[in-house]
Amino acid sequence: MRNTNRTEPPDSHFGEIRALHLFSDMSDESFMTLMRGAYVQTFPPQIELITEGEPSDFLHILIAGSVELFSTWNRRETVMDTVLPVSTFILAATIRDAPYLMSARTLEKSRVVLIPSLDVRAVFEQDMPFARSIIVELAQCYRTVVKNTKDLKLRTSLERLANYLLRERARHAGDQSFDLPIDKRRLASRLGMTPENLSRAFKNLQAYGVRVQGARIHITDQIELERFAKPNPLIDDLSA
Repeated sequence: MRNTNRTEPPDSHFGEIRALHLFSDMSDESFMTLMRGAYVQTFPPQIELITEGEPSDFLHILIAGSVELFSTWNRRETVMDTVLPVSTFILAATIRDAPYLMSARTLEKSRVVLIPSLDVRAVFEQDMPFARSIIVELAQCYRTVVKNTKDLKLRTSLERLANYLLRERARHAGDQSFDLPIDKRRLASRLGMTPENLSRAFKNLQAYGVRVQGARIHITDQIELERFAKPNPLIDDLSA
């Protein structure tokens, strides 16, 4: 992990951390045990927080900004996910005391709480409500991975893009127009496409009520887009 421009105690962020499902049911004593060893750092954009293959020294909690999870192999790179506040990453490596399977970098100025993995594992052994919350969190992560795999293997690139836009529309409370949360190069990687294929896919979706102006998306005919995309909660509902 590289140098940052500020380090601060986590006291001012106790409320939002405690409100996370992962920490909400644990005892006050256990929570304070985790917070005593934790600290908050502010990172500028494009700073690598985690490198895949390295030991999982910390559990990370993003409280402001955004973080991209990515992986590389044989000079190729792919985007795995984008983390938004307030949420944890990468929990499985911390609990397993295993190397990170993904890298992580900031997409913008971000504040991150770092909790030593040793403390997390020690409290996991002692606090049953915390252990149950971790199991639920890991189960949710597993189901999300399965849904993402189904999305990649069962759908064409055009169908993946169409359903991604419908999910983003829902995330923006059904607004007809919204901005993409990541740039198009990263979106293409996340959807398993090349930037050129993504550009062609956006043009092809014009026939189904999608207009694009830079990063701004306008869905002018949701019924037609849904008719083409055929959204399925067993793939697209990432909350269940």
